[in-house]
Amino acid sequence: MTAAVSQNRKYLMSGALIAVVAVSAYGLGRVYPPLGPAEGTIAPAERYVSSQVQSGDVTLGDQSVPQLMQTDAFELMTKDPQFAAMVRDPNFAVMAKDPALLASLSANARELAAVAKDPNMFAQMAKQAQAVSAAGREANLQSAQLFTAMARQAPAFQVLAKYPEALVALSHDANMAAQYGKNPQAFADAVNKNPAYANLAANARDVAAITANGQVFQAIAQNSAALGQLAQNHAALQAASAQAASFAANMKGAQGLDANFAAAFGKNAQAYSQLALQPQLMGVMARYPQVFASLANHPQALANMAANARAYAQFSKDPQAFANAVKNPQGIASMARDASAFAQLAADSKAMASLQANAQVFNAIAQNHAAFNALATNSQLLSAATNAAAVQAMAQNAAAFQSAARDAQGLASAARDAQAFVSQATAANMAAQGHLNPQLMASMAANSQAFAAMTQNPNAFAQFAKNANLLASFSANARAFEAFGRNPNFQALALNPAFAAGLQSGAIQASFNAQAR
Repeated sequence: MTAAVSQNRKYLMSGALIAVVAVSAYGLGRVYPPLGPAEGTIAPAERYVSSQVQSGDVTLGDQSVPQLMQTDAFELMTKDPQFAAMVRDPNFAVMAKDPALLASLSANARELAAVAKDPNMFAQMAKQAQAVSAAGREANLQSAQLFTAMARQAPAFQVLAKYPEALVALSHDANMAAQYGKNPQAFADAVNKNPAYANLAANARDVAAITANGQVFQAIAQNSAALGQLAQNHAALQAASAQAASFAANMKGAQGLDANFAAAFGKNAQAYSQLALQPQLMGVMARYPQVFASLANHPQALANMAANARAYAQFSKDPQAFANAVKNPQGIASMARDASAFAQLAADSKAMASLQANAQVFNAIAQNHAAFNALATNSQLLSAATNAAAVQAMAQNAAAFQSAARDAQGLASAARDAQAFVSQATAANMAAQGHLNPQLMASMAANSQAFAAMTQNPNAFAQFAKNANLLASFSANARAFEAFGRNPNFQALALNPAFAAGLQSGAIQASFNAQAR
């Protein structure tokens, strides 16, 4: 297709779209939504605020949907037959009402579809996800600390996960575990004497793997309570150890992979897994952690940069021009609407110094404009990107994050591993205390990634589980959703409220019908 034909298609689709918007009075104001709180780990369910696009959100004459139609992301998706079919499905339009839900369904399609085959199980897991999401910060912090320990000693814990009774025995006597840390051979000798280690004693290779590094015993001693609770549920223990091992494998090539780096993921699992919906976005943040740490106090300015990503590319070669621009934002078209936000940025000498010293960040933002456009239009994504604890953790472990950023997909996968681990460990903690249905732990462990996705947006998944038609439609189109999850263009659309508004009004469907004529 030539560039001229492509542009004509855009005009045709936009014309049809504007007509429908005018008739139906649908659209969505391009105002950045208010920023809600974002916890470092699992956000409490009671803090959930629905992000569904409602008819009351729309205004006559608004241009956000036509503008969406002009983006490269939308243009590229129009060439996908699966996408064309889905936008005509009324159930898809309902799912899109909650941008975060739609993005999560596509990012975790295979895992969630497997659970959706049993609607009753899906509903029960969603209910348990609400309970886990509402867990106190102390429980989340305990799970995060355990993640750090198990990720650092992943091979040994994978072996120990086969022998939960041995791990229970070790965790019951933290002092003895600490002694084994100083003298691993003492544990090898004890294995043959203590009945709790009988199954382990039968496998000399596994005993050798555990005693090869005394640090694993120190980790057990320091996290004895959390490990004891986790080990009470074998399925949860195996799932958690697998997630820790997967994290270590995804980050194997990263330099500076130490306890602090792993702790950053454990403590900020919720925010990082939210960013993982846009791997390119997370990759750029990891490459320039100091810059984004300094921008955490300037969310409106960051949102403006993200919305006008390409316009800022010019500053990569002339950082002084950027400094001059923020001092007079009214004179720059892309900055004028957020003049007060840029005035505040201009007064922040530390942030300005960081941006000028790392001016190539503007080029990186421009090259990944679709991912940053999604940041500008989605309040949850913007909250994650400006979560002070999360971005500061990146900055404090800059070398490791910059190294990990070479593989954006691997970095995103590592974030999802951390979130899945924290969800499992917190659930095991609650089950051990009688606050969660222990009979469901096996299903939650067998579908750990799906359960983790539910804990990110528990109320939305609970509502989704109540709609049999939506569940059936999602299950029937699981492969299409899975393909969408691998497509950054779709994720950019899914996270944009204007996409939902266009589907609710029928404007986007009309544009496809206009193409077909």
